[in-house]
Amino acid sequence: MPVRIRKDDVVLVLSGNDRGKRGKVLRVYPDKNTAIVQGVNFHKKHTRPTKMRQESGVLEKETPIHISNLKVICPKCGRPARTSHVETADGRRERICKKCGEII
Repeated sequence: MPVRIRKDDVVLVLSGNDRGKRGKVLRVYPDKNTAIVQGVNFHKKHTRPTKMRQESGVLEKETPIHISNLKVICPKCGRPARTSHVETADGRRERICKKCGEII
């Protein structure tokens, strides 16, 4: 199944501890069907100081979330929407919002 979420999309989280939050997609991993969303799904990592990296302590970092738990926000209508693909006149495939029909 193709991944319908791309980098720089604004998405809504549908399930989990961060349910209802919106964020921008920073990175997509299509082989694992996951994506990293800005400000969502933080995990803590404990690190020691080293010569190469002087940061130590507890660092918070966004971790991947499964794309089935995300829904794209349409930039025109501002609502979470399903997407479909349409061929344009120049032969490119574009994603469109199923609610308002606008190109995402």
